[in-house]
Amino acid sequence: MDKRKNVVKFGGNPLTLLGKEIKVGDKAPDFTVLTPELNPFSLSDTKGQVRVISSVPSIDTPVCDMQTRWFNQDAGQVRGLVVLSVSVDLPFALTRYCAAKEITNVKTLSDHKELDFGLKYGFAIEELRLLSRGAVVVDRDDIVRYVEYVPNIEDQPNYEKVMATVKQYL
Repeated sequence: MDKRKNVVKFGGNPLTLLGKEIKVGDKAPDFTVLTPELNPFSLSDTKGQVRVISSVPSIDTPVCDMQTRWFNQDAGQVRGLVVLSVSVDLPFALTRYCAAKEITNVKTLSDHKELDFGLKYGFAIEELRLLSRGAVVVDRDDIVRYVEYVPNIEDQPNYEKVMATVKQYL
């Protein structure tokens, strides 16, 4: 398994990311995660659509909450765009969170069971068994068009770059 050290930091401390680093131009690997209703969900379930995958460590933190709410309010209302928010939070926590924060335009998904997304996209943090913060844009043909592994987990992704990429492929 690929291990990448010093790609991201949390609290100033370097962390190790597990899995293959995804790059622009790669074929987006299919992955399976769980919906809040405990049903399997795969990237291929949204085939033929432009997708943003928002990776967050835990929706129960202020920065992850801001990221998820931003995608829900801004990107989630863009016609023709599917926004997937993936974390290792339990599906029950995702249900509670979405109800409390009125998250309706983003599909919140749990990678807690297999870390399938985290390992296939290189977002799994070895030391914490959480996902690193970042964003991926996948076009209608399942080609990765944008990838951001946010270097400091306490920071937000570059929303402007994410949306500029999305607009090119809608």
